[in-house]
Amino acid sequence: PQQSGLVPAYSAESDSEDEGADKDEKEGRLTDWIQVFPLNKEIIIEGLSLLCQTGKKLEHLKNLIYSYIHIRFLDLSNNYISDLSPLASMTHLLWLKVDRNSMKSFKEQPLSEFTFLQWLSVASNQIVDMEGLVGPSIETLILSGNSIQKINGLRNADFANLVILELRGNQLETTSGFDLPNLRKLYLAQNFIKHLEGLEKLERLTTLHLRDNQLVTLEGLCPEMKSLQYLNIRGNAIAEGDALRSLHFLTSSLKTLVIAENPVVDAVPYRQTVLILLPQLERIDKEPVTLAERTEARRTIRTGVENFG
Repeated sequence: PQQSGLVPAYSAESDSEDEGADKDEKEGRLTDWIQVFPLNKEIIIEGLSLLCQTGKKLEHLKNLIYSYIHIRFLDLSNNYISDLSPLASMTHLLWLKVDRNSMKSFKEQPLSEFTFLQWLSVASNQIVDMEGLVGPSIETLILSGNSIQKINGLRNADFANLVILELRGNQLETTSGFDLPNLRKLYLAQNFIKHLEGLEKLERLTTLHLRDNQLVTLEGLCPEMKSLQYLNIRGNAIAEGDALRSLHFLTSSLKTLVIAENPVVDAVPYRQTVLILLPQLERIDKEPVTLAERTEARRTIRTGVENFG
């Protein structure tokens, strides 16, 4: 159905600019309006770019005008979309962005038709779970800013090529549910995570971002995470040095640890504590590990071993 009327203009940039402004100033900005038009052939043609030449030269341009089945890159952000079924014929999609829309579920969506899709972003929608989400060719999946409460359906059989997963700003309380041995980067900042668990299958993970959660311990880190090089636990609730003991499982791989804004930073000489557990670290927070720090940590380790003997 065609839409008519006026709606307020919206963008992510305006959200960030409005942060801290008072209510009257925000309401004043709603005086900027845009006209809503139905999607038609002229609007779509104007937005077409990066047309690919096929074996029949550019004969498929005619098809684009009518059914658009050869579109490769599609950005539908900042609309009111809740149903992707009209896109089912676009089986050549490589890149799809539907940020800041009204999607609530992946059920009955035509994602299984997009067998070549490599990059998918459904950030800032109303998704509450991942049931129905599939992507055999997806390499990057962005689900930040939704209301997802638990990880389900992320099996290696359905996401064998997934290497980057973003779930920032959801409602996760645990890391359980990841069965993605090929995953390289996992972003879980700004959730409600209290427990690290179910990480054993993340054998190739190089980056784990857990900033601004509710961790009080790092128990759950495991030796199977043998590729992890970057760990960010900034802004959690870790208060004691003993809560860091599980870091020793990462001795063979971890190069950077971001631990600022935890109570432990003010409670103990945390850099020295961390280096005793991870003497191979190259950077703690923003500062590189110095030769003096490394030497002192090794001396402490050696002294401890001698005393134990």
